[in-house]
Amino acid sequence: MTIDNFNKIIESQLNQCAKMLIGKGKEYAPEAEKGNSVDRLAHFKKAAAIIGGTPKEALLGMLTKHLVSVADMCTDGKTYSKERWSEKITDSINYLLILRAMIEED
Repeated sequence: MTIDNFNKIIESQLNQCAKMLIGKGKEYAPEAEKGNSVDRLAHFKKAAAIIGGTPKEALLGMLTKHLVSVADMCTDGKTYSKERWSEKITDSINYLLILRAMIEED
């Protein structure tokens, strides 16, 4: 793979991640707008309360589900569409980006 092709893939993936995170932000925190105090991480804090853990632990549980799915796709010998790969990869990256936000909030 050429450097140019690799760079295009990375740029496209990061754009897809940003688009999804922003879109999900409107879904999970519909009142959130620039300048107001709606917590974009509220669902992870609610999940933490349900499991009796921390928001990071709740996120890890959700991320683990996606990583297991990616691991299965990598090892089961089946063929998956690029769309399916993209969905799983994007979800996994996004959970790590959300973790980054949690760490910044701490």
